[in-house]
Amino acid sequence: MDSPSDLPYDERRADALITVTAHSAAGPSPQVRSAQVLIMDRSLSMSRHKLDEAKRAMCAAIDTLRDGTLLGIVAGNHQAEVIFPPTGGLAVVDARSREDAKLRVAGQLAEGGTAIGQWLDRARDLFASVESPGTVRHAMLYTDGKDEHETPEQLAEILASCADRYICHARGLGEDWHHDELLRITQALHGTAEAVVTIADLTEDFTHLMREAQRIVVPRLYLGLRLNSRFQLAFVRQTRPTEADLTLRQLLDGETHVPLGSWPAESRQYQVSLRFDPDTLTVDELMRAARVTLHAEFPDGTRRPCSESAAMVVRRRATPGFGIVRSPDLTRVENERELGMAMRACADAQLRGDLDRADRELRLATSLAESLGDTARLRLLRAVATTGPDGRPRLRRDASRGQMLRIGVDSTKTVSRPVESRELSVRHTGLPRVCPRCDTTATSPTAKFCEECGHPLGAGGPVDAL
Repeated sequence: MDSPSDLPYDERRADALITVTAHSAAGPSPQVRSAQVLIMDRSLSMSRHKLDEAKRAMCAAIDTLRDGTLLGIVAGNHQAEVIFPPTGGLAVVDARSREDAKLRVAGQLAEGGTAIGQWLDRARDLFASVESPGTVRHAMLYTDGKDEHETPEQLAEILASCADRYICHARGLGEDWHHDELLRITQALHGTAEAVVTIADLTEDFTHLMREAQRIVVPRLYLGLRLNSRFQLAFVRQTRPTEADLTLRQLLDGETHVPLGSWPAESRQYQVSLRFDPDTLTVDELMRAARVTLHAEFPDGTRRPCSESAAMVVRRRATPGFGIVRSPDLTRVENERELGMAMRACADAQLRGDLDRADRELRLATSLAESLGDTARLRLLRAVATTGPDGRPRLRRDASRGQMLRIGVDSTKTVSRPVESRELSVRHTGLPRVCPRCDTTATSPTAKFCEECGHPLGAGGPVDAL
C-alpha cells in the first residue's frame, strides 16, 4: 500500500495516493458536444516566419475538428479580439465555417504587446455562451513572449475566474517566453505546457493535441472528500503524469470537492494530505479520516458520484518516538517533487546569470533523477551538463536559453510508470450500519465509519481502505 494507516504517536499529518483512470468507451464513443477555443499570439514578436508557421499550425488544428464542434478563435496581443466567428459566441464547425475560420487566421498581422490573461478572459466569455452544461470546454494557446502588459496579480485574478470553467493547454514558441508563466496557466486550468523551440514542430503538436482533446467525453471531474471533524484538508496535489497544486475547493452538501479537470484515456494520480491534532485521536484505534468519492459532471449538467466510496483509515500508535517507516511510494512522490523544484531552480538561476547556483541545482537534480530512474528528465539534464575543473558536474556555459526553458517546463513531468496507490473501491454489505458509540445510522449501507464521530462500524470486521 502507498500509505500505511499506522501513524507515529506525535504525527500531525496523514497522506494518501489516489489513482483515477479514464478508460476508452467500448464500442461507439458517447455523443458529447465539444467546444474549442484556439488562442493565437499575434504580438509584434511573432513577425514573419513565426506567425506564418503558427498560422499553418492553427489551420491544421481547425482541420482536425469534427463537424458539429463549437469553435471560437481569439487573436491576442496586448488586447484580445475574437476573430471567429465574426458574429460573436461560438460557431458550429462544418465545411463552410472551417474554411472561413482558416481565412480569418491567415489574415492576421503581428502587432502590439502581450497580455495573456486578457486572452484567457475572452476565452472564458466565449465558453460562457454555450448553453448546454454537459459540453466539454477546451482551449489551446501558444505564445512566444513574456506576459509583459499585465501584472502577475492581474493574471492571477483572471486565472481564478477561469478555473473549473475550461481546460487549457499552452505552448511556448522559440526562446523568449518564460516557463513559470506557462506552468502557472496550465496548473490552474488542468492543462499541459510544452516548449516548442523549433517552430516548424508546432503543426504536428497542435494536430495531436486537438485529436486528444476530442476524445474527452466527461466535461469535469471532482475528487469528493468528506472529512472526519478531527481532520482538516492541507492540500491536494496531482503527482502524475504532471505535478500540479490543486488549491481550488468547493463545498457541496458538507463534502469538499476538488476540481480535477478532465482528460482522455489515461491515469492520473493525486496526493491527499490531511492535518490533525494528535491529541484528538484515541491511541491504537482505527479511525476513518476521510471518505473519498469521484464525481463527474454528466451531459445534463448534474454532478453525481461515478465511483464507489473509499475510506482513508488512520491509527495513532502508542509509543512516543517510535519510528514508523514512511510509505516508499509517498517517499518517491516527495523526491519527484524535489527533483522538479531543483530543475526549475537550475533553469531560473541560469536565465538570470547565477551560474554557481545553477551548477548546485543541476547536481542535485541529476542525483535525484538517477536515484528515481527518471530517464526522461535525466536526459534533459545531461544534455546541458559537463565536467567542471573540480571534476564535478556543472552546467555547460553554452547551454541555450531554449534548452533551459525546456528543463523548466518539463520539470513537472513525472515518470509514466505508475506507483502502487490505493484504489477507489469498497465492499458492499447491503445492510445499514449503526454507530455503537453515538447511535448514528450511516447514510450508506457500505459505510465503514461513522460520519458523525468517525468510530469504526461493525464488530471487528476488516476495514476497507482506499
